[in-house]
Amino acid sequence: MPWCETCDRFYNPRSLAPDGTCSKCGRFIADPADEADEDTKVPWHFWVLVAALVLYLGWRFAELIAWLV
Repeated sequence: MPWCETCDRFYNPRSLAPDGTCSKCGRFIADPADEADEDTKVPWHFWVLVAALVLYLGWRFAELIAWLV
């Protein structure tokens, strides 16, 4: 997380100027290449929750069909 000591403020890498300088004081903060977006994987427990949701909704749908019949 880039920090500007002159402004005493943390910056989001996307809020920096393209050359890595502070947008208020113009001081160099971080190299834009250092903050490259990496493809992050979804955590495994997210997929566990998705699977549990699918099973739950499937069961509720089966109960709905049984109730209608």
